[in-house]
Amino acid sequence: MQRSHGGGPGHPGGLAVVEGVLERITYANEENGYTVARVDTGRGGNDLLTVVGALLGAQPGESLRMEGRWGSHPQYGRQFTVENYRTVLPATVQGIRRYLGSGLIKGIGPRIADRITEHFGTDTLDIIEQDPKRLIEVPGLGPKRTKMIGAAWEEQKAIKEVMVFLQGVGVSTSIAVRIYKKYGDASISVVRNQPYRLAADVWGIGFLTADRIAQSVGIPHDSPDRVKAGLQYALSQSTDQGHCFLPEEQLIADSVKLLQVDTGLVIECLAELAEDPEGVVRETVPAPDGGDPVTAVYLVPFHRAELSLAGRLRRLLRTEEDRMPAFRDVAWDKALAWLADRTGAQLAPEQEAAVRLALTEKVAVLTGGPGCGKSFTVRSVVELARAKKAKVLLAAPTGRAAKRLAELTGAEAATVHRLLELKPGGDAAYDQDHPLDADLVVVDEASMLDLLLANKLVKAVPPGAHLLLVGDVDQLPSVGAGEVLRDLLADGGPVPAVRLTRIFRQAQHSGVVTNAHRINAGQYPVTTGLPDFFLFPQEDTEEAGRLTVDVAARRIPAKFGLDARRDVQVLAPMHRGPAGAGALNGLLQQAVTPARPDLPERRFGGRVFRVGDKVTQIRNNYEKGRNGVFNGTVGVVTSLSVEDQRLTVLTDEDEEVPYDFDELDELAHAYAVTIHRSQGSEYPAVVIPVTTGAWMMLQRNLLYTAVTRAKRLVVLVGSRKALGQAVRTISAGRRHTALDHRLGGTM
Repeated sequence: MQRSHGGGPGHPGGLAVVEGVLERITYANEENGYTVARVDTGRGGNDLLTVVGALLGAQPGESLRMEGRWGSHPQYGRQFTVENYRTVLPATVQGIRRYLGSGLIKGIGPRIADRITEHFGTDTLDIIEQDPKRLIEVPGLGPKRTKMIGAAWEEQKAIKEVMVFLQGVGVSTSIAVRIYKKYGDASISVVRNQPYRLAADVWGIGFLTADRIAQSVGIPHDSPDRVKAGLQYALSQSTDQGHCFLPEEQLIADSVKLLQVDTGLVIECLAELAEDPEGVVRETVPAPDGGDPVTAVYLVPFHRAELSLAGRLRRLLRTEEDRMPAFRDVAWDKALAWLADRTGAQLAPEQEAAVRLALTEKVAVLTGGPGCGKSFTVRSVVELARAKKAKVLLAAPTGRAAKRLAELTGAEAATVHRLLELKPGGDAAYDQDHPLDADLVVVDEASMLDLLLANKLVKAVPPGAHLLLVGDVDQLPSVGAGEVLRDLLADGGPVPAVRLTRIFRQAQHSGVVTNAHRINAGQYPVTTGLPDFFLFPQEDTEEAGRLTVDVAARRIPAKFGLDARRDVQVLAPMHRGPAGAGALNGLLQQAVTPARPDLPERRFGGRVFRVGDKVTQIRNNYEKGRNGVFNGTVGVVTSLSVEDQRLTVLTDEDEEVPYDFDELDELAHAYAVTIHRSQGSEYPAVVIPVTTGAWMMLQRNLLYTAVTRAKRLVVLVGSRKALGQAVRTISAGRRHTALDHRLGGTM
């Protein structure tokens, strides 16, 4: 390995050049790429150099040629600040062994790397490059492994070319790999000539990254392609925030600000997009407050879904067909007496009304807070329907919620995605042409149903079947666009509904239930004298973050005998900040799944994955698993192989799902998750940091949702002032949706 040497005439501005093997990364910030790493420059012993700078994407084992400047840090001593780098092939046997054994080439782990370098010495890389068939000479390497290594090397080489090109425009390695997987040899051509395609085609590239690339390849600032891509980006950003459309004036203003171009150009490009069948849809909709009508601009899939969902719900409600005719003239006294005998409990009057509604109306909604008997009501509906030999299908948006529904009813339940058998591309096996074979479809946690999923579900309900949607409308709305449950409950709408309000006696003894209702009513929770609801006051946000970790990883397990990984969940109002889910995940991982010499691990961006890690999927991927793996699915890493470049996650739906190392940006740690991501899940204990650092996020429905995730225990950590703010603040404004108007037939 070459030693470091100072910058000479070929290094402008006196930049120094250092070459060395990247030994380990000690810190990496995923958002800005800032990395602290240790590099072996060949000085012998354990004398490693600290380098800092934008090294995100470089992997341990790679040989790097880094340009930068020497400096000194008061705590860490001499260090090298990298301004740019490229990977170079190592020259020594030791370097080659480390390079191959690092997991860069699929099929080669440390053991195989030892054997190959022992056999071929410094010629190893030349042989893999020029004559990979010779690898069969190495003891223990069969033809299959040899072929795999040769193919992986070729792919790695092709990716490296794309990387070199993309590094110049600030694209991280993981994104470069995705671009290569999408376009193969055409990657550089697409990036040069059609950079805005990347935002639509490649997950993880938004408009801003595509725009930066476009700028560096010389696309003009006022190019119509750029403006149209910017308009669609502004709309897709708004759907990420829950809106189904944006008012035209707001969209134009947002786009002018984003693109820094003339308003006239934005208006022209919007008109052209509205002419394009796959562009956008403009439509006049009533204003939510009864004011002047609004010109709504939709992305095409959201407009189609809203029209389709409203139309199908109206058709289900109006059809003469009935797949459960037995309940039209049932003797309710007898039926309810039989039910009470079977379940050992009487229904309260409002529960009885909900049961009748679900069994006699084609579409019905049941809503209510914790402890009000939603679960027992659902069980009663299912018992009666099955007594009349009805085919009942049960579903919920998440694996955990589906499991809970199955336990409650004693019948099988699936996630909505699995029920519909979603296929690659997002199409469902069941739809209007191939409906579900069901007389009654019950969906729990319906507040989580976004517009697109609700539309797919309702499409698959056969005419004459009954659909019962169950959920708590006071919780946060869905992560995806829309407010389906709230729109269905709108005053004067056609969908019949029952709201359960009475807290049952046994639930009144629960501090969790009592405080959930207090918060929902705008009252400060009781935080003293309860065995299951606590507040640990801490005004300083950083200290609150540290205390949250201590409570979750040490104090709760010690006092209540709960497992820190399985039973305790930290729910943070936001992702960023010292008490945000991002920072807390790092600290909780150190506490619950620390690094061990015998524990394999893989660094990806700013994260390190280890066996035993609690993780969550952060995008819908229809290609993974039996029927796709969806945003919010939680699991535990059960195996990790550097040699195969793969780890396996056992999901909360009991499915083992493999992830190649280049897919790890689909996973995040889940020791702490945002409250939004926790919807539909229940945990024995939740710990909620409530700090003034999250001031903008502190709203009543956010805190209420967090508290209602707990089955047994809630611990709040943080500021009384911040808690008061959360209780007082009602969520600002409704989402832009027109489903309630379409349901009412006013459109």
